[in-house]
Amino acid sequence: MGIDLALIWAIIILFGILMYVVMDGFDLGIGILYLFVTGKEDRDVMMNTVAPVWDGNETWLVLGGAGLLAAFPLAYSVILSAFMLPLIFMLLGLIFRGVAFEFRFKAPAHRRHLWDKAFIGGSVAATFFQGVTLGAYIHGINVVNRSYAGGALDWLNSFSIFTGLGLIAAYALLGCTWLILKTQGPLQDRMRQLARPLTLVLLAVIVVLSIWTPLTHSDIAERWFSLPNLFWFAPVPLLVLLAVYFLLRSLNNRPHAAPFLLTLALVFLGYSGLGISVWPNIIPPDITIWDASGPPQSQGFTLVGALLIVPLILMYTAWSYYVFRGKVTAQDGYH
Repeated sequence: MGIDLALIWAIIILFGILMYVVMDGFDLGIGILYLFVTGKEDRDVMMNTVAPVWDGNETWLVLGGAGLLAAFPLAYSVILSAFMLPLIFMLLGLIFRGVAFEFRFKAPAHRRHLWDKAFIGGSVAATFFQGVTLGAYIHGINVVNRSYAGGALDWLNSFSIFTGLGLIAAYALLGCTWLILKTQGPLQDRMRQLARPLTLVLLAVIVVLSIWTPLTHSDIAERWFSLPNLFWFAPVPLLVLLAVYFLLRSLNNRPHAAPFLLTLALVFLGYSGLGISVWPNIIPPDITIWDASGPPQSQGFTLVGALLIVPLILMYTAWSYYVFRGKVTAQDGYH
């Protein structure tokens, strides 16, 4: 029995995307939270909590895209053709966010507000269009003769817009609980106050999507409620409710890491629900990872590099977070 290279590559790509959502999600969330925090000193602290790690977090996005090209060239060509515009808008948002990150601390005081606005706009735009792309991906892609056969705006619909707004709420909660972990004093108290309504908003988003998705996508409904998938999916709603309950409960005290870890659990549960909804298709609704696979020789050759580079990325990421562990105060600076 041979090695299933398509399955191995699918796991690597799914892992890379999950790591990106988790690690870039909270620093995009900080840009979104700038809308709720106006003080210069508080904004400085917020940005300094992610200053040492934010650009490294995006390594996972590059890994996911490169892995898709190497292992599933059909999926790469179809997905990029279908979602060219939202992905371009997402990248523009990331560029604005990154430039604002670097220039904000170097700009004269009277111009800093312009870079704050660029940081907010870039973070909101990147998050929204990531969510739009996700919603359009779940909605399905029109493929004829192994080529994208839809229009330039097929990605734009009410479902994808809702998922875009929902992801803004998810990243804002990630950023909020990250700041609870990394800050103290009045700023941490402010984040505790914001975390409660954001948690309830995210719960509402999850409930709406859990109802909307099977009602409008019969293939996903069949996948959710057929055996053995039902046994995999059944614990997810209960675990979501438990995570929300313990998250809200943790905010009543003086929390540290618990809210962030519980928010990560919510993100993981949502991600697992997505996996159950589309698996084993890589181009919904009906092209599987094996149908979209590249030549085994290409997959095997690139897999050697991936198995070398992924542990290195994990090691330097863990090291950077370890070095910059602990609380960030107004006296800590970014240079």
